[in-house]
Amino acid sequence: MIELILMQRVEKLGQMGDRVTVKPGFARNFLLPQGKAMRATKENLERFSQQRAQLEAQNLKRREEAERIAERVTGLSVVLIRQAGESGSLYGSVSGRDIADACKASGGLTIERSQVLLDHPIKTLGLTNVRVELHPEVHITVVVNVARSQEEAERQARGEEAVREEEPSLEDELRAELGAAMDDR
Repeated sequence: MIELILMQRVEKLGQMGDRVTVKPGFARNFLLPQGKAMRATKENLERFSQQRAQLEAQNLKRREEAERIAERVTGLSVVLIRQAGESGSLYGSVSGRDIADACKASGGLTIERSQVLLDHPIKTLGLTNVRVELHPEVHITVVVNVARSQEEAERQARGEEAVREEEPSLEDELRAELGAAMDDR
């Protein structure tokens, strides 16, 4: 385990200035390269305590700017046109990069793909709420409308069901008939 000082708020870990103990891989591969933390050595602790007021002021300025952007783009909705099967399953998937590109194309928000917080890629048609991190303390929700055509996207936005239930297959019909025949005995 490695002890670090957080340089900014990290979700599910701590606030700026907190001393945390994390696994070496998390520190080496994520926190340290992205400047979110630094090793908790005696020199770094002294340097952090001297720069703390300045770092907090910079963080406050960035957070206020992110809050202004969040107010401006509240309720942002993007439409992604994708090919999908009759059941509504996409032939590919929608990733964070696709959502970031769509936000930029809509002219409403310029973000990086790392700011899009997707638990897993979107693999079905429909409306999905996606969290976007503008600042470690400021998040917004973007509605992602995945459809096969612009008309279908408009129907989904109105709340209509875009994917119709599939008609029962021949196999399902035979099972139903077989079940009925067995019940008649």
